Parts: sequence; structure tokens; C-alpha cells
Amino acid sequence: MTDSSLQTLIDKVRATDLKSAASALEAHSDQEIALVLAALSPGQAVEVLEEFPLHRRATIAAEAAAGPDWLEGHRYPERTVGRLMERAPAVFPERARIGEVVETLRDVLKTRQVVYVFCIDQARRLTGVVAFRELLFSPRESTLESVMVRGPFALQPGTFLPDAMREVVTRHYPVYPVCQTDGTLLGQVKGQVLFEQQAFEISAQAGAMVGVDSEERLNTPWQRSMKFRHPWLQLNLLTAFVAGAVVGVFESTVDKIVLLAVFIPVLSGQCSNTGCQALAVTLRGITLNEVVPGDALRLMAKEAWLGFLNGALVGLVAAAAMYVLAIRKNEAEPFMLTLITFGAMTLSCMVSGIAGAGVPLMLKRLGADPATASSIFLTTATDVVSMGLFLGMAAWLIA
Repeated sequence: MTDSSLQTLIDKVRATDLKSAASALEAHSDQEIALVLAALSPGQAVEVLEEFPLHRRATIAAEAAAGPDWLEGHRYPERTVGRLMERAPAVFPERARIGEVVETLRDVLKTRQVVYVFCIDQARRLTGVVAFRELLFSPRESTLESVMVRGPFALQPGTFLPDAMREVVTRHYPVYPVCQTDGTLLGQVKGQVLFEQQAFEISAQAGAMVGVDSEERLNTPWQRSMKFRHPWLQLNLLTAFVAGAVVGVFESTVDKIVLLAVFIPVLSGQCSNTGCQALAVTLRGITLNEVVPGDALRLMAKEAWLGFLNGALVGLVAAAAMYVLAIRKNEAEPFMLTLITFGAMTLSCMVSGIAGAGVPLMLKRLGADPATASSIFLTTATDVVSMGLFLGMAAWLIA
């Protein structure tokens, strides 16, 4: 395989979903696959490797120096630091002489970039870190122990990415050691890889809200995109029927006061937007782990109050528009229609705010991804409530 064709394959794998990437690589030799995986981030390499049968994973991994690290990543859950971990290229006993360390690293530097030298004790516990440039200015007869920074910050392999990001966001180190709880050094993870993976997680959140699988990419084949999306569209259709059924219950009311039909999409759209605002803020708080146990009622109360205030303000404009149209259409009770529009808009926006905060919190409580199709559930709730209130108040007070 030429360098240009290899790069083309790497770009294709980077731009598609995991199963499609594995399918694109399947016909290639284990060595070629290893070269492609070596060009990916450790986390993506592990995920692509998992799509291959068990017997082939080991043969592919054996073709690359990073192979054992990829297989090691299978031990850890998805979206954890362990999935992104790679072998640390410079690990030495804390009592090693600096001159010996520099000589040993000459060959390592030909294939790996070394930022820090990790110092360990006899039990392989991390005891200190030395920046590589410090070695060049230190006496060759000195030991690492004499120049190392003691008690360095380290991540644990089971730490989930959002938690890891909060720990490193103020440190900005290029590389972080990864240790077990007892301090045993396992490997390292690059800061750039952490940020890239978290950026991908955040970018996938918007799609998850409307039922787009986090694996789907721009170059995912249309057959797989169809498989990812279609089930959620069927669910959305089902929920749309529920909202339509609400209108059907009040069909006679709409027949008597046709003007109501004009304001149904206005009310529905305004309430959906109110709910989506609350949803976006709540999802951001969950992603950044700002939502702590016991916060649910406080958050929903805040969104209810905001929804009430915003609903009242836009309700005034909508009510004024209803009054003008009712007069022009010679409706029998224009003032009552105005009050109904104002009341329905205010109460519906308040309920939408509660739903916008409550849906992701409920999904998280049930152990599901808070972003998964949350927009579909939210839209159903807001449509049912807004149309039910609007038409129900009209049926009760006028029709």
C-alpha cells in the first residue's frame, strides 16, 4: 500500500462510524490495519478494534508496537480515561542516574515524543515527574530523585471523561500519568486526546437529542444512517399521533371557533422553544456535572418560574394578536378568546420549562443517556399540554 492510499484510508476511517470503519478495513492485511489504527487516537483505535472478531484483534494488535495498549483498553468501560491510555515511553526508577536516562532515551526519541519522565519506586508506584528538558540542565551523576517533582497529579483509568476534564481543565499539562488507586503507574494519556474525545462527546449530544446515534458521521453509508435514524422517527410519529389525538378530542370546539386553529401552531412553537431552552441548559449542567443530588426540584422550580415570566410576556403579544383577529373575524367573545390565549400561553410555557429540565433529569435517574431523544419526548409533552390547555379552556369557557 502506497503512502497516499494509506492516508486516504486513514481519512476515510476517521470520518465514518465504527462499524463502517471496520468494514472498510476488513479486506486489508493485519499490518495495514495496524498502521491505520496507529494514526488514530487511542480511544478510537480501541473502539474500531472492538468491531473485529476476537481472534483477529490479537493478530492486528501484534503488528504494532501500540498493540498491547489497544487490547488493554478493552478492560475499561467506554468514555473512561483507560480507553484513551497509552504506554508511557519514559519510565525509570527514581534512583536512576540522569546520564543513564538520557542515553536510554536517545533511541526512544526516534519513535516517540517524550514530555515527562515518570519516576517509580520498587513497587512501580509513581513517586515523581521530571520534565525532559530538566534532564539536559542537570548533572549527569545526579539521580532522578534529586530533581523530580514529588507527588504529581495523576488520573485513574476508571475515571469518566467529564470527571477527568474537570480535574485537568485548570492544569493544561500536555501529558497526564494514569495510575491505579494505590499509585501503581499504568500508562499515560495526552491532554490533547482528552479534549478531542470530550469535544466529540459534546458534538454528539445535539444529535442524540433528536435520535441521531452518536456513532453516525458525515461519511456513514446511507444504509447505516437509515438504521440509526428510522426507529426514532417511528417513535416521533407515534408521539405526534398522541398530540393529534388531543386536537381530535376538541374537534367540535375547533369547528365552532375556527380562529383557534390559527393559534395552535403559534402556541405549540413557542412552548417547544421554551422547553428546548430549559433542556439545553440542563443538559449542559449534567455534562459539566454541575447537577448534584437533590438539585432536581430546585432546577425545575427555577425553569417553571422562568417559563411563567416568559410565557406571560409573549402571552401579552399573542393575546393582543388574538383580540385584533377576533374583532376582524366578528367572533362572539373576542375578550374571552384574548384571556384564553394569554392564560394558555403562560401556563403552557411554565409547564414546558418544567418538562425541559425534568426530561433529561428523569432519563439520567433511569440510567439512560440524558440527551437520548430528549427533544422528541419534550416536544410531545409540550404539544399535548399546550394544545390541551388552549382548546380545553376554549371548550370550557366559550363553546
